[in-house]
Amino acid sequence: MTQLKVTQTKSGIGGKQNQRASLRSLGLKRVGQTVVIEDRPEFRGMVNTVAHLVAVEEVED
Repeated sequence: MTQLKVTQTKSGIGGKQNQRASLRSLGLKRVGQTVVIEDRPEFRGMVNTVAHLVAVEEVED
């Protein structure tokens, strides 16, 4: 199954409430932090919400 490697590249400070909530739900708390999550539609939606704040790579198991 494909996974997504998501790295926060910019701060969520000053962003909308839903953007800050998406970052937190993805497990990102600070700039430079990286998490690996499953490639599922609900996670893709969160990543699309904060696409300007994160870098995304697809990772194969």
